[in-house]
Amino acid sequence: MSDNGPVRGDYSEYQELVDEVSALLGAPATLEDRDFRLIAFCAHDSDAGAMDPIRTRSILTRGSTAEVRAWFEGFGIARAQAPVRIPADPQAGIRARICLPVRHRGVVYGYVWLLDDGQARPLGAAMAVAARIGTLLAAEARAGADLGRELLALITGPRERRETAEYVLRATLGRAADGPFALVCVSPWDTADTGEDADALPDVRGVPGTAALCTVRDEGLAALVRLRAQDVVTPARTAAARLLESSRAARGAAGISEPRSGLGELADAWREASGAARAARAQPKLGPVAQWSQIGPYRLLTGLPTGGDRSVAELLRPAHAELAHTAEVFLDCAGQASRAAAALAIHRQTLYYRLSRVERLTGLDLDEGEDRLLLHMALKSARL
Repeated sequence: MSDNGPVRGDYSEYQELVDEVSALLGAPATLEDRDFRLIAFCAHDSDAGAMDPIRTRSILTRGSTAEVRAWFEGFGIARAQAPVRIPADPQAGIRARICLPVRHRGVVYGYVWLLDDGQARPLGAAMAVAARIGTLLAAEARAGADLGRELLALITGPRERRETAEYVLRATLGRAADGPFALVCVSPWDTADTGEDADALPDVRGVPGTAALCTVRDEGLAALVRLRAQDVVTPARTAAARLLESSRAARGAAGISEPRSGLGELADAWREASGAARAARAQPKLGPVAQWSQIGPYRLLTGLPTGGDRSVAELLRPAHAELAHTAEVFLDCAGQASRAAAALAIHRQTLYYRLSRVERLTGLDLDEGEDRLLLHMALKSARL
């Protein structure tokens, strides 16, 4: 397994095919996946004319910016069945290009690129090589989808199915199956356009340290991330940040479970990761990436049934949003009126008046510790 997840394809195969395209066309070529991440490239001349800033960035950083991606996708390359010639944009430093879509059974899996110098080239023969590349990339995508199905079964399936899923994942991951791992939940995760299938998922190779990805209905995207050490969750935070950059995670948040030493406790790890993601969405100061151990009382609140307590239902109506906020700030300040009034920028008498209205609406006595606890929990739970 590589640092970027399981390796299911042989990199040398991609390199040989890119070199074959380059030889056919008499020009240096690069291969990127459909998310514009570099897979392979052939040698380029030292002549400045063989490169432009976009190609240089792709090779050096193994990726492209969102602006560059939008420019090229604007020429319909994701839908194209034949080579696409793309004009230059001198202001952006983009030279003219030829894009060979890499497809398999109608699905685009990547792109072969070469700079366009206006010469006639045997693009039909190159497209045949691109089709062979598409077959390889499609096989990798299917393998990733298979692991994703096993991950989904392991974190949400019945006991018998979990045992089988653990066996398959262990056999695939080898010694790495002993961990340490963390689960990442990204919520929400949009699958409306493509459905909950392999095409709704990012390429696992583009999410550092990630072994498998799957979508969990109504909860979000799950990522199984390998850690370098039991007490270092940095790889999980990096993976979460990368996933949050996706358009499918628009306005989303991510949660990270506590580390696990193997695959046997991933169902509990998912409960933690999804709970932390819910807390991060509910309380922005916790996010956009929240770790289960750092979300405080939300560790308990995320386990409560939805619906809240009847006594606070009236207070939670939109018409009483100011009163609910006042009560929450007062309770966050441990019931200290002076601190709460300062935080709300109101006079203490105004605070007391609002709190008296809260008591009338809820029937709770804010001089009683248990009533304060109930109200505080209800207000926090309402965020979830």
